[in-house]
Amino acid sequence: MQSAPPKPCVAPDALAASPPDTAGPSGSHHPSKTGQPSWQSALGVTLAMQTAAAALGQTLPVVAPVMTDAIGLAPESIGYLAGLGSLGTALFLACGAPVLARLGPVRTLQTGLLLAGGSIGLAALGWPPVLFLASLLLGIGYGPTPPAGSRILAATAPPQHRTLIFSVKQAGAPLGAVLAGLAGPAIALRFGWEAVCLVGLLAGAAVAVVVQPWRASLDTERDPLRAVSLAALLSPSNLAAPFAALRLHRLLMPLALLSGAFACLQGSLFAFVVTWLVGKHGLPLAEAGMIFAVMQGAGVTARLVLGWVADRSGRPSLVLAVQAFAGAALAALFALAPVGTPVSLLGLLAAGTGFVAASWNGISLAEVARVAPPARISDATSGVTLIVFFCYFAAPIAFAAGVAAWGWTLPLLLIAALPALAGLAVVPRLLRG
Repeated sequence: MQSAPPKPCVAPDALAASPPDTAGPSGSHHPSKTGQPSWQSALGVTLAMQTAAAALGQTLPVVAPVMTDAIGLAPESIGYLAGLGSLGTALFLACGAPVLARLGPVRTLQTGLLLAGGSIGLAALGWPPVLFLASLLLGIGYGPTPPAGSRILAATAPPQHRTLIFSVKQAGAPLGAVLAGLAGPAIALRFGWEAVCLVGLLAGAAVAVVVQPWRASLDTERDPLRAVSLAALLSPSNLAAPFAALRLHRLLMPLALLSGAFACLQGSLFAFVVTWLVGKHGLPLAEAGMIFAVMQGAGVTARLVLGWVADRSGRPSLVLAVQAFAGAALAALFALAPVGTPVSLLGLLAAGTGFVAASWNGISLAEVARVAPPARISDATSGVTLIVFFCYFAAPIAFAAGVAAWGWTLPLLLIAALPALAGLAVVPRLLRG
């Protein structure tokens, strides 16, 4: 479904499929002796990192009811924590290009995952000020995921399967959330919510170590002399690069605006659905976590199916348009489900909403990579993703304020309407493009 120097990580001619990996004695795959990895291994690395980062990002929302109760926060406070996480991601996207250039995409992903895992471990202290700081750091750790992943896949994915490959990688986001939704509540009910955070710390470190064999072959174009000082990170040219990249093609801004509307809905749902199901519908935490996992699991399936459809049809923008209107309708139905609705029907509505409204990321990023100049793919990805994560930041905070003022239903309906409203504004431009 998260900037980068003007020079691409891998030369544009690397878009052709590269030779298959060679297998080691144990049958596991390692980079080929030529040093050029296959697109399969590149996809495996990015998918693993995306899944792990997403699981860590959803750890706090899935244990929110017991966590906020234990430390004396209002239930809607999870919206502020989720918003801070998205703000942290936006901070990296705005000024992290020198880090990505200096370390290379894989090392940057590893560093981000270690930071995210450490932040979740810090959250286990349970002190509200530390919890808010941990949420911000967690978002910064997630920040490398879109631009680093796009750099790796744009350089290795066969063009005829680009949308599907990007969608498979982005399927790691809901897949990680499924793991969080299934494991988090179960661990929290048995050992306490703090144990969930410690498990996240260990899991993040483990995945960062597992992808190390592919680091050398995928980070060959890094610039070890690139400055990463505070002055370099905050320089006007560095901060402006992602936004300037949105002017490189007429479709980039419409893609960013539609993706932002999807992000408002997705970010609010993912942050609040467990709390909503427990608080309004009275479900036990384990059942609410299961419905959360069902929603995320539908997103995994949809990213694969709709990515394939987008490639086969040759009209990715049309697929996004259908998702905008159908997703808004299904989210509204989910929001209007009355108290007492059978759990099976809630699960069905959650699955439908997750299938349509939470599977846009891979198609959007593949379109960005398709239309952006090869040397500016990371900047363009960061520009679009910055708008997305601003929406991830602002929407849960506004949603939390709306819930406090009006209850659950009106904020849910307002947030559900956003993809359809954005679709009316930008879909004609996307389809003409």
